[in-house]
Amino acid sequence: MALRRAGEERLRIARDLHDSLTHSISVIKVQAGIAVHLARKRDEEPSAALLAIQEASGAAMRELRATLDVLRSPADEDRVGLARVGELAERTRAAGVPVQVTVTGTPRDLPAEVDQAGYRVVQEALTNVARHAGPATARIHIAYAPAQLTVSVDDDGQASPARPVTPGVGLRGMRERVTGLGGTLRTAARDSGGFAVRATFPLDARA
Repeated sequence: MALRRAGEERLRIARDLHDSLTHSISVIKVQAGIAVHLARKRDEEPSAALLAIQEASGAAMRELRATLDVLRSPADEDRVGLARVGELAERTRAAGVPVQVTVTGTPRDLPAEVDQAGYRVVQEALTNVARHAGPATARIHIAYAPAQLTVSVDDDGQASPARPVTPGVGLRGMRERVTGLGGTLRTAARDSGGFAVRATFPLDARA
């Protein structure tokens, strides 16, 4: 029993560590890469400081992945929820990825765990777009209905049904969060190109 509890705690720590750090490090790495590319495009040599940031962010990402492989994501010190999706979108735009946000239905107070899980789905999906999609636009759709909440993120990047995506720690953690709340998660390459993430959470229609 004690071993089981320890294992569950390790999974929780790994999942939350992934959620809090991977997005931020990815944004730093992408921004540094863009700055280096633009400098060289102007036939300028990037500054040593910029190259150091690019290298350090890449090393930090590799080390984080290695740690997550051992732990397999942080208990929130600050409350996060869907009200802060706009901040995620702005940070992703700053990294060079256009983001569109659409909200349909009537926003409502959500159970804290559903609100947080919805935010984490968007966070992980945007991180993956910045890291893997190449030149792409991301579209976030949050749909409120009386009996369910649906959070979708899709992009028009490089993913293709002909090249199946191997689920990494992020997608596995995302699925654990969603299904742990009785929800469903679908992740797949789009027929028209790009990748789609769709999480649906059941809600009490009387709330």
